[in-house]
Amino acid sequence: MDLPGGSAPSGVDTSVPTPRSADGMEAGARHMSADEFRHWGHLAVDWIAAYWEGLPDRPVTPPVTPGQIADRLPPQAPATGEEFESLLEDFDRLIVPGLAHWQHPGFLGFFPMTTSGPAVLAQMLTAGLNTQGMTWATSPAATELEQRVMDWLADLMGLPDRFGGGGVIQDTASSAMVVALAAALWRRAGDRWRDHGSGSRYTVYTSTEANCSALKAARLCGLGDLQLRHLDVDPHTRALRPDGLRRAIEADLSAGLVPVAVIATIGTTSTTAIDPLPAIGDICRDHDLWLHVDGAYAGVAAICREMRWINSGLEHADSYSVNTHKWLLTGFECSPMWFADPTVVTQALNTAPSYLRDVTDDARKAPDYRDWQVPLGHPFRALKLWFTLRWYGAEGLRAHLRQGIEHARLFAEMVRGDERFEVAAPHPFGLVCFRLRADDAANALLLRRLNATGDLFLSSTEVAGRFTLRLAAGGTATTEDHIRHAWDRIRTEATDLGQGG
Repeated sequence: MDLPGGSAPSGVDTSVPTPRSADGMEAGARHMSADEFRHWGHLAVDWIAAYWEGLPDRPVTPPVTPGQIADRLPPQAPATGEEFESLLEDFDRLIVPGLAHWQHPGFLGFFPMTTSGPAVLAQMLTAGLNTQGMTWATSPAATELEQRVMDWLADLMGLPDRFGGGGVIQDTASSAMVVALAAALWRRAGDRWRDHGSGSRYTVYTSTEANCSALKAARLCGLGDLQLRHLDVDPHTRALRPDGLRRAIEADLSAGLVPVAVIATIGTTSTTAIDPLPAIGDICRDHDLWLHVDGAYAGVAAICREMRWINSGLEHADSYSVNTHKWLLTGFECSPMWFADPTVVTQALNTAPSYLRDVTDDARKAPDYRDWQVPLGHPFRALKLWFTLRWYGAEGLRAHLRQGIEHARLFAEMVRGDERFEVAAPHPFGLVCFRLRADDAANALLLRRLNATGDLFLSSTEVAGRFTLRLAAGGTATTEDHIRHAWDRIRTEATDLGQGG
């Protein structure tokens, strides 16, 4: 057998055995039949439904140590196929007990990673289709549905008209940052920013509270860590200071550097601070800088009309991204992103290889989403967003978002009512940062004890240099009773630590 690109090394057996059935006849891979798929598919759906129903009875996080799960798995893949019953049994016996249960109503440590029945069923349908929407021609309906639901969502959120028709669904907001920064560099310098040595001239600006994916985006776009300027925030609002931004830009210009972009945030990861977009937008306009706004967690709150104030200044943005898989019930990964001028990003990312030219339609008629993102392949994510928007409707989504905001308000009220604790930062959305009025060691011990109970899971951050606990409401199954139970557990553990009561 000849191998592509040359011969095999001497002594290597390159013969391919012909698969044979038990009676010696030639056989192929054993695919699951339609009837088998129906049977096991029904059981898999039943398993998911039972899992959701039984989540409150499970520990939120698993009592396992590193390597414990891997040690229970075989060191090699099986030589012959196994029955699906065995797969499902081992999944339930070996894997599920070692998972952190993000859909648990007591999972309150990170921003919610919500899903829902319609989203999961849509995901099942897309898995069955397994379509690839890299160009309009490779999956016309997938492309056009994505265009339409992105406009639906922009309308629901009250986004500026400049984003109409400029939407794409990325996997995460981290990828959205990479794409935005690549577009910004392209607009500033075209191909020249990739020239050897020229990348060291460009600077990007964000706050010390920005998500760490900003640094990853800068690295992936060829910029050094020091070329991403992390600027100080206001000590009270935790938001980027426009005066500091202007000074940093002017200093870099005086040094012969080339400012390119600002990454601002609506709802920072640490405390959900909101950067002052109107003032930042004015600075970006004055210096012709690309403004990317990261609304990964909090941006969807604008679906509630009373929260539309968070959109102030978005009319200055060149790109904007949110994660509907966090708070909007669509399941992971679904990160809508909008461009004011999509032609910039398609120019920056288009490669037009010969093997795709016959399946690339005129982009003036329909987008080829391969040019709007980092990967070539584009999954059919729009279907689960479409199903979710239609199942819940605008009012259902607003009800879910308002419930998370109300739960956070209630929790903060209870914290303020106990003199042993303090709220550490503003909480306009579903996250509350709080701490004992004690040293960092006591707060860290409190967190460890809480997470060891199995009843709930919280996380931590630093606010003004102090160890601070975080409770994030808004999960699909989280109710007021779960928030009150979490507070009771927090108070009890604090008392057991000798913090009064």
